[in-house]
Amino acid sequence: MFRTATVTATAAAVLALVGAAPAPAAGTVAAADPVTVQLTVTGPAGTVFSDEVTTTGHSVTPLTGGAHLCDGTNLGANPEPGATPTAALDDAAQQNGFSWDGVWYASFDDYLVTQIDGISQTADEFWLISVNGTATPVGGCQFLVSDGDEVAFTWTEID
Repeated sequence: MFRTATVTATAAAVLALVGAAPAPAAGTVAAADPVTVQLTVTGPAGTVFSDEVTTTGHSVTPLTGGAHLCDGTNLGANPEPGATPTAALDDAAQQNGFSWDGVWYASFDDYLVTQIDGISQTADEFWLISVNGTATPVGGCQFLVSDGDEVAFTWTEID
């Protein structure tokens, strides 16, 4: 009986605190905290970029223009915004003098990265996005990354 009363009292206290927290204004999105990831871009001739990148989810702009939001909430993939692989690539490119480009697919609410540092996809090769050694199951604007993740864009042959 004592344990049930304690759990009930604790749950009531948590709900009271949550209910007392100010709600964000209508139409605003809570800003996500920045995260630092290890970003590696490997092209057909070797490493294009490899360093830590601190990023948040934000609007990204590829070489050919057309800025779009890239914060993990794309296509309803996550309820809260955060840092993404493509946002990390965008920040690294802007800060380190290389470019990236991609095609925006409205139906996926995401980019297909088609070029990095002048290296464009072909019919037989493409830029694979992986996090911690595993290919992302969704696009680079839908997948959330965390502090310390290893993000890679790797030039990959289509089998």
